[in-house]
Amino acid sequence: MREYKVVVLGSGGVGKSALTVQFVTGSFIEKYDPTIEDFYRKEIEVDSSPSVLEILDTAGTEQFASMRDLYIKNGQGFILVYSLVNQQSFQDIKPMRDQIIRVKRYERVPMILVGNKVDLEGEREVSSGEGKALADEWNCPFIETSAKNKTSVDELFAEIRASNHKILIISAMCLAPSVYC
Repeated sequence: MREYKVVVLGSGGVGKSALTVQFVTGSFIEKYDPTIEDFYRKEIEVDSSPSVLEILDTAGTEQFASMRDLYIKNGQGFILVYSLVNQQSFQDIKPMRDQIIRVKRYERVPMILVGNKVDLEGEREVSSGEGKALADEWNCPFIETSAKNKTSVDELFAEIRASNHKILIISAMCLAPSVYC
């Protein structure tokens, strides 16, 4: 069985764990509990073959940032998450992407940019245009979602699949070799 290793990165409190748990279990985590490192496995189908998606949900706090090089080294694809109600979390994503490029020693690394917490539209600090512009600059997919809403998370992964990308399956959706940041 093939295995795909995905690393979820972003600042603390942006909803990395909530998105991951919603995908893996179909439930939303109400309470914020800072993650050090959580590892999830989910059986999926890739190109009509059973596969395993390994998701590493990483710490968003700066005290564990030194562990990121190891996560990045072992990851095959990356989900970069920011909170659209927190401008600083959007700024924090940029050096994380730079770190991925530095550690992987390659400009073209499979990743997707995700703006989370779209359910808090009234508190928005990061416009859709800003997220889209950054994704365009990095030449990677971009989507806004809400971990609270299973349908919204499913739509995130449906959007990935709809683009016919096939290198990594994230919630039964694919990222392809042609999508690199």
